Amino acid sequence: MKIRKGDKVIVLTGKDKSQKGTVLRVLKEQNKLVVENVNMAKRHTKGNPKLGTAGGIIEKEMPIHISNVALLNPVTNKPDRVGYRVLEDKRKVRYFKSNNEVVDI
Repeated sequence: MKIRKGDKVIVLTGKDKSQKGTVLRVLKEQNKLVVENVNMAKRHTKGNPKLGTAGGIIEKEMPIHISNVALLNPVTNKPDRVGYRVLEDKRKVRYFKSNNEVVDI
């Protein structure tokens, strides 16, 4: 997977198109991501007095398919494709395809 937890991404398609956010979780087996403040849904929950949780309508982030997001290039502030490269010290790092900048430091 070329997108990891903590990456800044931009949504390419869907109702949240062009929104930017940080990846909170990666659901590898489903090829989905949970992005901060993207794909929000209202969840009606019942309160549980034993656990001390209040009931009501809670807004939460739902998973979005990994093909609908792209990594955000901080230099150009646009979505960019990512590739892998092995450095001289035998480290495998990600890089942006448009300007060959290394993503991982």
